Amino acid sequence: MYSLSEPGDRSEVLAGSGRWAIVRLQAQLWSHAEDSESGVYMRFMRSHKCYDIVPTSSKLVVFDTTLQVKKAFFALVANGVRAAPLWESKRQSFVGMLTITDFINILHRYYKSPMVQIYELEEHKIETWRELYLQETFKPLVNISPDASLFDAVHSLIKNKIHRLPVIDPISGNALYILTHKRILKFLQLFMSDMPKPAFMKQNLGALGIGTYHNIAFIHPDTPIIKALNVFVERRVSALPVVDESGKVVDIYSKFDVINLAAEKTYNNLDITVTQALQHRSQYFEGVVKCSKLEVLETIVDRIVRAEVHRLVVVNETDSIVGIISLSDILQALILTPAGAKQKETETE
Repeated sequence: MYSLSEPGDRSEVLAGSGRWAIVRLQAQLWSHAEDSESGVYMRFMRSHKCYDIVPTSSKLVVFDTTLQVKKAFFALVANGVRAAPLWESKRQSFVGMLTITDFINILHRYYKSPMVQIYELEEHKIETWRELYLQETFKPLVNISPDASLFDAVHSLIKNKIHRLPVIDPISGNALYILTHKRILKFLQLFMSDMPKPAFMKQNLGALGIGTYHNIAFIHPDTPIIKALNVFVERRVSALPVVDESGKVVDIYSKFDVINLAAEKTYNNLDITVTQALQHRSQYFEGVVKCSKLEVLETIVDRIVRAEVHRLVVVNETDSIVGIISLSDILQALILTPAGAKQKETETE
């Protein structure tokens, strides 16, 4: 396990390393590109490697598959991370990822009532869980080389419908970092001011058709946690807006909030309401980050990066939910769509 920290804002990033100053210079060169401006971000991502985005210091937690599931989730909480690569000693290689989605799937699959202990969470090892639950849906670990382009990283994240992409050194076999939509968009946004601005950045969400606006999954303040977990699993979404009786969005319950059940060891009582569970958020919550379909993409990108969230809730003038726009929606629009890549499908973690 490596315990370090990430760089902060643009000034810190550029001052902290000469390679970031080079990235800025390369970004400025796009102002002289002869190609159309619509593909400027796509070309920027093609010209930079995954190594460029790996911070000089970061935190990476690795679990051996023989570790108990419960201990692994407690370790995620203790280290403030959302996922960890899994190492299998027999193969001497990384074989998968353990994420909060696994925690949710275990609770969803085995929870009976507050009176019945979840044996599978208390006793199973990670390898046992993977053998039991993933035997029919098993997929090899999706990873990427530090020398691959950031465009390839975005394409891999969206094509494979995943939220985390381990960067693994093909020579040493070591895991270096875990790439996310959030990290990639933050990197791109740092250098946007040095590049020509595509016309679509001044178009609004409605005109661009970015986001999901039909059959939105949501819950109510009095929804039991176990029902919310069922929705996560069945609808394969990463967050659920909380809507009151009048239809107004009053909160949001995300997969990350579920890990608080492990932090407080309250996962044996999932009959409590979402409102009760959200009273125990481990971090300060500033409220639901919202937007309107009439706001332009440039504003949306700035807001989602500054707020450091994974999605914006699209609302109307009465604060009723209209849709959801995610980080993958935005990266698709900025990078893959100009490259002619297919529109994404619903993604899972």
